[in-house]
Order: sequence, then structure tokens, then C-alpha cells
Amino acid sequence: MKKLMSYAGAVGVAALVLSGCESSGGDTDVAEDCTPASEFETITDGTLTVSVPELPPFTQYADGEPVGADIDYVAAFAEANCKSVNWMQTQYAGAIPAVTENRADMATGAFYRTEERDAVVGLGDPVYVDTMASISADGVTSIADMEEMNVGSVDGYLWVTDMNEVLGDSFTIYPSAVEMQADLDAGRIDVGLDSFGSAGERLKDNDEYTVETVESDDRVAASVEPAQITFPHTQDNDAMTEALNEWVATAHEDGTIAEVLESHGLPAESADTGEPRLIG
Repeated sequence: MKKLMSYAGAVGVAALVLSGCESSGGDTDVAEDCTPASEFETITDGTLTVSVPELPPFTQYADGEPVGADIDYVAAFAEANCKSVNWMQTQYAGAIPAVTENRADMATGAFYRTEERDAVVGLGDPVYVDTMASISADGVTSIADMEEMNVGSVDGYLWVTDMNEVLGDSFTIYPSAVEMQADLDAGRIDVGLDSFGSAGERLKDNDEYTVETVESDDRVAASVEPAQITFPHTQDNDAMTEALNEWVATAHEDGTIAEVLESHGLPAESADTGEPRLIG
């Protein structure tokens, strides 16, 4: 989730046209007596090729192996469908082009479900949402309480316009989390706003601040209906989309989605996606 411009949405047009560097990892194994939950075609028969950018805690390489929440989900999806996985390490801007250029079947990287992406790749049902989070020393979660404080946010997020209207001059927009954190440390702002995943990962070893999900407030649409995340895959591969949707539905029902989120330090409530919707 990072900010919209680099976390899930900010690849924007750039992510759809730039490929970046990439390297392939090893395949996972499939049991000989495996019975697939669904049947769908992949670029390489029997193997799901997946692009993996660096975006902890969702996707990253650690000691040469892909790890993260998205990695866990895709590995489970592949296992349910008797596919080995070929992990393809990419730059973030190259993750979706790897799919559009038929070098990968699927992309990881906490990508938003947007109308722009829907025109060039397949988008399954939402797996989890990009939760709006507050960073503060006192655990501030209410937007109403923030009206009495100085608040900052990294630019590009879905909530920036609404929060600017609500808070006015007490709201500061930053080009990156580095500048925002500096002002938070210096006491120039009381609360910073970021996606939960980005903030949690950045501050996981910092005991001075708490990272909390911001309470819903009808004045800020992203606090009520946050951006939905899915795994972009090859366009017009309806069988893969159906297989992914079936797996996602089962994983929501049996609690897998929430459990994986929590195992990576993310809020379980991010599994509550609501009905599928696209960002225009």
C-alpha cells in the first residue's frame, strides 16, 4: 500500500509502460496426486509465473526467497490449483508490464483495483484493502479529534483531498514519508497519515509511535471505502479470473485472508473488503 503513487496506485501510467530489471527464481513443487480446484491456462503449462517487486510487508526478497502477505496468498492459490510457482523478481514499475507483455501470469505488490488497470489486465475480486492509518504518540484514530491538531500526510493517497477540506490550514501534505516523519519527530505535526502497511513496516522497531487504523468518517471517503487490492493477471484469461475469485471467496470464508494479514503485522479488518469496486 505505500502511497497511491508508489504503493498500489502510483505506478499509474508509468507502471504500465516501464518494465525495469527482473530475474527469475526457482519453481515450487507440486504433489503428483494433486487435484486442482480449477483449470486455467498459464504462460508455461503447469507453472504460475509471478512478478515480485520490493514492497514489504507485501512482497520482497529476503535471503534470496520471496516473502510477504501477497506471496503467501499467491502460493496458496497456486497450491490449490496444482501449479508450481516461478517467482520473477522485478522493480515495482515493472511488475504489471511483466503481465501485459506476457512474461508473467500474475503480479504481486498490493495493487489497487482501478479502471485504468482493468483496461489492460485481469482483475479478480478484492483480497484486502489499503487501510488509512494514523501515526502518533497518543494513538489518535478519530478524524474529529484530528481537527484540534496539526496533521500531515504523504501526497497521492485517496484521502488527501478530503482531509485537506476537513482540516484546512492545519493539514500539511508531504512529498514522501521521510519529510512527514521528520516533522512528526520535531513536533511540527501531531499526527501523520499513511497506509497501514507502509507505516507499520517503517516504524516496526520504533516504540515512540503507534500505528492505528483511522476510524470511519463520512467526510473522508477513503476512511469508509478504502482502496481494494487484488492480483493483476493476464487479460481475457476468464478461467484464471474465475479460479482466483473462487479461491479468494474461500480464503475469506475460512479466515485465511485475515490470518495472513495479521501474521505480517497488518490489521485483520483489512480483510473486510466490501463488494468489488474500481477506482476511477
